[in-house]
Amino acid sequence: MKKETRQARIEQIINQEAITTQEELMEKLKQNGIDVAQATLSRDIREMKIVKQPDSFGNSRYMIFKTGNKNEVERLERMINSTVTDVTQVQFVNVIHTLPSYANVLAAIIDDLKLEMVTGTIAGHDTIVTFSASEALAQELKEFFDKFANPELASQIHDTSE
Repeated sequence: MKKETRQARIEQIINQEAITTQEELMEKLKQNGIDVAQATLSRDIREMKIVKQPDSFGNSRYMIFKTGNKNEVERLERMINSTVTDVTQVQFVNVIHTLPSYANVLAAIIDDLKLEMVTGTIAGHDTIVTFSASEALAQELKEFFDKFANPELASQIHDTSE
C-alpha cells in the first residue's frame, strides 16, 4: 500500500474517532484492511505531526497538528493565553508552566513555528523548557509569553486544588 493512501486513512480515522494509543490505531487500520508494522506507524505519526492532546472532554487523544501560516502564530497566542500559568527565565533558558496535559502540544507548536528566539524545547506533562542562543533572545521569548499569558489561570488551579 502506498504511503499517501495509508496516511490519508490514518488522518481519517484520527479525525473520526478518539484514538489514544498506537495499538488502538493499528487495530483500526487492520479493521480497514491495512496491516502496518509498529515502526512504520511510528514514522507516519512523526511525519504527519500527530500529537496527543486533550479533547473537549479532557481525555487525551491523537490529533493532527496542522501547520503553515500566520494562523499558527495566532494559534500560539491563543494557546499561551488559555494554557500558560507561569514563565520563568533563567539566563538563556525559559521554564514555561502550563495547565496539565498541554505542555507537549504547546512545545510542538513552538517547534513547528521555528521561532528565532528558540533553539530547542523539552516538554513534559505541564512544563516546557526552552533554550535560546542568548539571554537576550530568552528575554524576548519571555516577554512574548508574558504578553499573552493569563496569570489568572495559576490562581484558578490553586483555588480548585484546595
